[in-house]
Parts: sequence; structure tokens; C-alpha cells
Amino acid sequence: MNRTILCLAAAGLCFASCKPRSTGETTGTADSAAIKMINDSSFAKHISVLASDEFQGRKPFTIGETKSINYLKEQFSRLGLKPGNGDSYFQQVPMVEIRSTPDQKMIFKGASGNVTAKYLTDFVAATKRVLPKVSLENSPVVFAGYGIVAPEYKWNDYAGLDVKGKTVVVMVNDPGFSDSTLFKGKNMTYYGRWTYKFEEAARQGAAAILIIHDTAPAAYPWSVVRSGWSKSKLQLEEKDNNMSRAIVEGWITLDMAKQLFKLGGQSADALFAAALKPGFKAVDLKISTALTITNTIKKSISNNVVAIVPGTKRPDENIIYSAHWDHLGIGEPVKGDSIYNGAVDNASGVAALLEIAAAFEKLPQKPERSIVFVSFTGEEQGLIGSEYYAKHPVFPIKKTVADINMDMMGMAGLTKDIMIYGFGQSDLEDYAAVSAKKQGRVAVEDPTPAKGLYYRSDHFNFAKVGIPSLFTGSGVDNLEHGREWGLKHTAEFYKSQYHSPQDNFDPAADRRGMVMDVRLLFDMGYRLSKETTFPQWKKGSEFKALRDKM
Repeated sequence: MNRTILCLAAAGLCFASCKPRSTGETTGTADSAAIKMINDSSFAKHISVLASDEFQGRKPFTIGETKSINYLKEQFSRLGLKPGNGDSYFQQVPMVEIRSTPDQKMIFKGASGNVTAKYLTDFVAATKRVLPKVSLENSPVVFAGYGIVAPEYKWNDYAGLDVKGKTVVVMVNDPGFSDSTLFKGKNMTYYGRWTYKFEEAARQGAAAILIIHDTAPAAYPWSVVRSGWSKSKLQLEEKDNNMSRAIVEGWITLDMAKQLFKLGGQSADALFAAALKPGFKAVDLKISTALTITNTIKKSISNNVVAIVPGTKRPDENIIYSAHWDHLGIGEPVKGDSIYNGAVDNASGVAALLEIAAAFEKLPQKPERSIVFVSFTGEEQGLIGSEYYAKHPVFPIKKTVADINMDMMGMAGLTKDIMIYGFGQSDLEDYAAVSAKKQGRVAVEDPTPAKGLYYRSDHFNFAKVGIPSLFTGSGVDNLEHGREWGLKHTAEFYKSQYHSPQDNFDPAADRRGMVMDVRLLFDMGYRLSKETTFPQWKKGSEFKALRDKM
């Protein structure tokens, strides 16, 4: 961003009528003073501390965690918020760190010969089972299309298929990526996420699952898969030691998939085309494979941080604001720097959490519903802290009105728009649109919906249990430079700073857009806190049925 900060008016971000204006101007005197608590100077202070070298990249199980969670506790306490988990600000999250080392070769045997896949070059594999060693033996290989069971789309790739003891090979993303008439077209659904495919294969009883990597529908190159899967991984500690999961979970390259299909006497093009048709039937490739994985296992405890502003009339109903505190710690040096400070990802979101907490505490008329602030651990390791919370909620799921999640704030400066990931999912985007209008702005959908960003931050675990969840991103239509500039500016961040040691605190950065976005989210939550109704999922959302059951 590297732009000089412009002075903010005392009333906060007041512009000409054609430009964004402060929400404090339009929401009434009750919250005008509170909303001014959300300002650039306090934002900068929080980010500078959380993204400092002293916090060592905020990785779970390190001194960075200790410093991060204690900083949050101290700030919540100083603001006057009560502990959210009984008499504690912490919710312990039991985790397991597993470093899986598979055989260096995975051999596929067919009637006409063998195909050998090389580790990291052609395949990656790991296991979630908490065992010193797991083995896949003489497992028949089946192509199961996209590996999706979606009743609302009348889609079942496992129909009539018994996969016990078998290895299923599936495609990445969902059918809508290739055929806009299917599912939600280019808007990826949950069924397109690789995490879903592993979960569904386990539900079906598969011994192993391999996802075919293809750069366009995956939205990232093989190098990302290779890098991520060559490191140790954190996961929740489950009572069954994850024995319900498939023995092997992994990926293969597109080229390797084509070789396997050829070995099985099949055409890759024909199979991919067939998988796009409703009623597709899985294909036995008449080949088999085997693989052994050895594990190095470490168990420990991490922490979510929870604070609350109790409601005055309906304290049992709650609205959650969330942001993950963790980042990647200390790792491979890049340009001489080895500390992955995570200023944007996600010190900015944690700062937003504290800013909104300060605003709610400043309200002369306190919210009627309780406002809960949760900062999660392990987001970078697979949304672990929020997964644990969803399975062990501090506040009842049925009484949780919504989750408003903040992750990577204000990358394009002051904008005319605010991005809604997963556009079309729930009523919350309509609330966001109303709050945006008060600022003279508009709520817009994600310009790259095929990346499935709605399924890649902590709010997603709330969605999975039926709670309407909002994830907004930085707008791109920069007030001074326009939309193309904003898109380019954001893309440059992902190219040169995202998940690298270069994501550092910049005191000269333009945080005006960040302030506007967070004021908007405060306005949303304040409105929700005064209502008696619950926002709902929209027709066509894959999460609607869960909420309807409540």
C-alpha cells in the first residue's frame, strides 16, 4: 500500500456528498461517539504490536502464541469486556501436530504394466490418523468424478458405489467451473473445496482419496500444493484419533492422472466430460495401488481468546465478531527476513476486532443482544480454532445470530465498494449493503468467485453448523485511482507479500479503507443487536437446511 496517510476529520472520514461518508453521520447520536473509537491511530498501534518481531510471527505452540493471546486478554480487559468463557478469556484447543512422511514412490499396477508416481513431483500424501504408521495395501482405484454428494443439486458421484478399501480419484472444484448451468456456475460451492472432498470420501468409507490438481479450477499452482503438503500439519485432537478419516489423503498432478487413466484403458478427456453430466457413474480403473506413511506426532494445547459485551434484553442471543490471531511464525528466509509477521494477515483483523470491541463499550445504550469477540488459533493450519469452537461452542449454536469475520483488511485503501465473499449466501450481505449505503458505498460480489474464498477463513466453520456468516474483503474501486488500480494493488500484495516475511507493518500505509470497512461492520452488528429476528440463509445456499432445522 505504501501511501501517505491523509488526515482524518475529527468526526471521521467526512467527504463530499459523492464520496464515502462516516457511518457516524447517519446512524444517529446513540452510536456516533462510539463509532469514532474506530480510528487510524489505534488501528496502527495494535497492528504495530501484533506484527512486531517480538511476536515472532504468532505461530501456535510458540512464544508468539503466548504474547498474542495475553495481548488480547489485556486489551479486552482494559476496554472493560468480560471474559467470554466463564471466568476465563481463553478456550483451550487441544491439537496434534503430525509430520507425515510417505513412501518416495507410489506405484499403480494395471493389467498392462505399472505407473510410478514420485513424491512431491507427481503426488503428495499424508494422513490425519494419529498413528505412528499407516499402510494402504492393494487398494483398487476408482474414478469418482468430482467426489460430490449434493442432494440440493441432485448430484451424487458415489451413487451405487462401494468404496470400502478403495482409493477414489476425484477432480478439484465443482462442476460449475466448467459448465455455468451446473451448481452456482463460477461461484464455487463448498462442494468444490478439497477439504469437503476428503470429508466425503471418509463418510463413504474410502481407504484413500487423491484429488487431481489442475491449476485453473484449483486457483493455485502445483507448487502451492507441494509446499503445503511437505510440512508438518496441525489438526484437532479427536477422541477417535481420526480413525474415521481415510487412511491416505493426497493429491496427484493432472499429468499423473492422465497416465493412470491410460493405464486403466480410459481417456482422460472422455472421463472428465462424463463427470460433468448429472447421473455420472463412477468408473473402476482396474488398477491398484499401495502406500505407507510414517508419522512424527506431537500433542499440545493452543488457545482461542473469547470476550463478551453482555446484552441488556436478550443476553442469551449473541452476535459473534471473529478474527484469527495466528500466522506462520519463523520459517524459510526470504530477502534476508525469516519472521512471517503477518501484518495484513491477520494483525489487521485482530486490530479490527479490538476496535469494534472499543466501539461497543463506548455505546451509551448497550446492545440488547450479547456481542461476542473471538480470536481463533490455527486458521493458517486449516481453520482449526474455529472448527473446535463450532464443535464445542461457548455459546449455543441455536442462539447465535451471526458470525462477522475479519481477515486481511483494507488492502486497496479508501474504496467506493466493499467486497462480499460468497455473494448470495445469506441475509447478512443485505445488512452489509444497508450499512455501506450509509457511507455512500456499495456492497459488491467477489470478482474471482471460482477461488472459493468464502470457504477459506474461520467464518466457514460457523456456516457448516448453520450459523449465517459474513466474510467481507477489501473493496477494489479506489476512490482516487479507480477499480483497475485497486485490483492491481491487491494483486501485488498477494504476489509479493502474502504469506511471506514481507507482510510487515508499514506506518505510512493508507488505513482509511480499513477504518471505513470496520465502521461498516460495527454498524451492521449494532443493528442486528437491536433486532428480534434472525438472519437466514438464502435459497440455494448449501447451509440453508442446517439453519432451517433449528
